[in-house]
Amino acid sequence: LTFHYVLTLQNHVWVDVTLHNTTLPPLAIKNPECLGLLHQLDRSKDVWIQHYCILKDGCLYFYATLRSTPAQGGLYLQGYIVSEQSLGSKRSVIELKPPSEEFKTFYLCAENVNENKRWITALKASINKWLPLHQAIQDFMNRPLEETRM
Repeated sequence: LTFHYVLTLQNHVWVDVTLHNTTLPPLAIKNPECLGLLHQLDRSKDVWIQHYCILKDGCLYFYATLRSTPAQGGLYLQGYIVSEQSLGSKRSVIELKPPSEEFKTFYLCAENVNENKRWITALKASINKWLPLHQAIQDFMNRPLEETRM
């Protein structure tokens, strides 16, 4: 099980929840924001590998099939920039660009351009939903000490 993420310790409860979700079958994850087949580019072999994917609360879970348990891995999306790009022979792929160079860029592709657009919309919404919370936590942690005294 591999997880790629950019996180701070304040998110540990959320991490516990997402790690618990990886033990569930795909259809047991409640109220997913998006689900379906996505192909992920394996750059080392230059091949696209199919996964059944579930998007939930800023995390993209990867399963081998609809009936697989546990998840093969996941991607915490905080800080990632989602865009549509063309890559090689493919006109439309989903690019997930990390917030810093030390993390890798992911390329995903759905069955067609419309499906890609559906995923891009859902991915952006899922990331944006968590940004205000993440920012509020950061602001709280970074406030001057004087403000905390009674």
